[in-house]
Amino acid sequence: MSDHKALVLDETRKHHLDVQRDGGFVPGVTEIWPSGAVLDADDRAALVEAALDMRIAAGDRCRKFESRFARLLKRRKAHLTNSGSSANLLALTALTSHTLGDRRLRPGQEVITVAAGFPTTVNPIVQNGLIPVFVDVELGIYNTTADRVAQAIGPKTGAIMIAHALGNPFEVAEIAQLAKDHGLLFVEDNCDAVGSTYDGRLTGTFGDLTTVSFYPAHHLTMGEGGIVLTSDLKLARVVESLRDWGRDCWCEPGKNNTCFKRFDYQMGKLPKGYDHKYIFSHVGYNLKATDLQAALGLTQLDKLDGFIAARRRNWRRLREGLDGVPHLLLPEPTPRSEPSWFGFVITVDPDAPFSRAALVDFLESRKIGTRRLFAGNLTRQPAYVDRPHRVVGELTNSDLITEQTFWVGVYPGLTDEMIDYVVDSVKEFVGRHG
Repeated sequence: MSDHKALVLDETRKHHLDVQRDGGFVPGVTEIWPSGAVLDADDRAALVEAALDMRIAAGDRCRKFESRFARLLKRRKAHLTNSGSSANLLALTALTSHTLGDRRLRPGQEVITVAAGFPTTVNPIVQNGLIPVFVDVELGIYNTTADRVAQAIGPKTGAIMIAHALGNPFEVAEIAQLAKDHGLLFVEDNCDAVGSTYDGRLTGTFGDLTTVSFYPAHHLTMGEGGIVLTSDLKLARVVESLRDWGRDCWCEPGKNNTCFKRFDYQMGKLPKGYDHKYIFSHVGYNLKATDLQAALGLTQLDKLDGFIAARRRNWRRLREGLDGVPHLLLPEPTPRSEPSWFGFVITVDPDAPFSRAALVDFLESRKIGTRRLFAGNLTRQPAYVDRPHRVVGELTNSDLITEQTFWVGVYPGLTDEMIDYVVDSVKEFVGRHG
């Protein structure tokens, strides 16, 4: 490292300390965010160093992050993307590839998912001309069950695509087995649940394909970013092609002739010897990440264990503090799971002497940030009202979530003092109205 570069990075760390100074927590004044990134001097220096190296596209840092994250989730291949939403799009779209033969999903086939969730788990189904089949979730754990998924399997079912709700695992082992038994493909949306386990096994290790998001709200961040993981080498190759414009070539940026036969291919109706770098075997996208993003991801990854421990600690403090408060349904971990929590979900009893809106307004007035359980019942959202879909069973709980449910934060940037203020505020409001 040059002296000039070392000086810049040293000054960057000093600058970080300057801008991070604050006056401490002031109840009712300091914002208590429901989610957010926790960034330190190493993160800031990593971004600056990547900028100094002028690695403005995908490069060595991306490859290094992919390798480390694949090992973390015990998957053979990982491909970075520009967002978790793009990761979901790539994962589901990969299942439509002609290279899968009879396994491929075709327009009009059905994909089982849940009604109460985030749109980017469902959007790729619609965007690929497939039909979402919506099932309900359980209150308290906010996930669906293997029994509900089994009831939804029909003659047109081709795949299952479900997210772990706010870090709480669904019955992923049972649902993976259902997929195997019925010859279905399975996409495991692990965007909210990095570090969660089910039956002692990490979530994100059960699906044919797994996705993760690195948006600032998530367990570790790149600012924007996501990743698709799989141990199926054919699926991995399809994901890479779709991410990189749909090209058939697999050379890294700046590399040529990795296959040693760049001008020997004959594909489609192209003349023999057409440059393999410009042969396209899929209708793809450009959804790559950059080394700037990966530089931040690598330093964040070093802190992941601490982030997960803090999320669990904050969730437990909220759960213990609010235990026994009337008119509130508090969250529970799915049996046989150890969640790496994304948020703390509260459902107000419909018969309570106060409304969810009134409680949320009170918390927000105290600078306590709240969020809804994402889209609530997606079938009621304007984007999906007129879209082809199928519903299996009643969506009673999804409707209740739409009306009565919200969540508060557990992310590592929250202190015990902040968590206790949230607990005291909820208790004060309920005490006034109970």
